[in-house]
Amino acid sequence: MIRTTAFASLLLLWLITMTPAIAATQPGKVTGGKISEHPSWFKESFLDIAEDVEEAADSDKHVILFMHLNGCPYCYKMADENFANAPYTDFIKENFDVIAVNIKGDREIAFDENTTVSEKELAGLLKVRYTPTIIFLNKENKTVARVNGYRSVEAFKHMLDYVKEQAYTDTTLANFIEARQKKDNYSFRNHPQFKKVSNLQTAAQKPLAVLFEDSGCDACNTLHDGHLSNPDINKVLENFTVVRLDALSEEKIVDVDGNTTTPKAFAKKLGLTYRPGIVLFDKGREIQRIDGLLYTYHFTEVLRYVGERHYEKYPNSFYDYLDVRTEAILASGKDVDLSK
Repeated sequence: MIRTTAFASLLLLWLITMTPAIAATQPGKVTGGKISEHPSWFKESFLDIAEDVEEAADSDKHVILFMHLNGCPYCYKMADENFANAPYTDFIKENFDVIAVNIKGDREIAFDENTTVSEKELAGLLKVRYTPTIIFLNKENKTVARVNGYRSVEAFKHMLDYVKEQAYTDTTLANFIEARQKKDNYSFRNHPQFKKVSNLQTAAQKPLAVLFEDSGCDACNTLHDGHLSNPDINKVLENFTVVRLDALSEEKIVDVDGNTTTPKAFAKKLGLTYRPGIVLFDKGREIQRIDGLLYTYHFTEVLRYVGERHYEKYPNSFYDYLDVRTEAILASGKDVDLSK
């Protein structure tokens, strides 16, 4: 009886001692994913896109491809705020046919007479890097505008107007947005890691983050109050020279290719239509950019991908790196939250 009691005591002591270690080895979980709920008025397409474009043209409409991913919180936010419950929902219904395409899906799509592929193969052909990606097609089935990632309700309306008015026939999206946006939304804020660099070529041989802001930016305060106030993100930013440019400025600078230009011209050369836009360079070339809303996990890992030069091991896609990184975090017992 004494031996049994002693054994039980030892077993209890072992369990108490080992429980934290056992718990620590339990894999973490991915949280924060959301399934997009597409409005019922999205078109039930037979996925013959050329035919969809022709039908839309007959009604004086454009086609929108809503390229999404199951569990993507940005897709959920875009579908809810910019389509289902936007102040301009009726405007979209009257002027666009919206077709949802799952970038990991296996449904067969006839994109044109020469191209029949799966949804995920089409995403590759269209170089979809972010979800959601919104692609606008004209009556010739050609892309005339594109949104990479979430846009605010106001910013997305500019894009809808750009396509509806067929402004793409005589101006760029960047010029159109510049003419439409308010110029008094934002007063420039400083950050201790911002560097004053007028010759970007000298800085671009090492990781360089160029942040483009302007006085019409409706999300710049959110960036400063959020990501740029996060100690963990600022630690990752230590890998970079961080340069902030006014995207409307006409001051002379030298771009990463050694050309004398201005921040305004440089932003347009890069095709940036989102503020705050962050373009990440290394070894004299652009590696990645942040030109849409990213929550903390994705924002941090994009910076790490370039700043720690993981792109050299995973050159084809940031997501190749992210998959490995996520698995390592989960294996360590930590959770990954996609929506904070």
